[in-house]
Amino acid sequence: MKHIVDMAWTDKIAFEADMDGHKVIVDASEEVGGSDLGPRPKKLMLASLAGCTGVDVVMILKKMKVNIEAFNVIVEADVTDEHPKHYNKIKVVYQFKGKDLPMEKLEKAVKLSEEKYCGVSAVYRKAMEMKTEIRIVE
Repeated sequence: MKHIVDMAWTDKIAFEADMDGHKVIVDASEEVGGSDLGPRPKKLMLASLAGCTGVDVVMILKKMKVNIEAFNVIVEADVTDEHPKHYNKIKVVYQFKGKDLPMEKLEKAVKLSEEKYCGVSAVYRKAMEMKTEIRIVE
């Protein structure tokens, strides 16, 4: 299988990505010559990780018959000071809301995503330090 993204330059420093018919605009801030029309490309790496592992966790918890009221994946990353500036540490916070949520099942779902199913997480773990936190909000 091959994944393809077609990234077309649109204006100044902005680009429009076409991913299977879905459009995403990426751009730079105004202070560096962009128009701030969309997120920065590097931050999309964090969104990819959050989306990949989030989908996994929801699917796994549904199979486990765990009912959650709300769920957020918060990704925090440290950026190096030197060029090329890149992420060197990532923390993924899985925040669940619900009553009487079984922590052992939440932990198992997160672990399965991070270690078995999420391809984004698999690549990032090879490149940088990653930490995980699970929070329950009732």
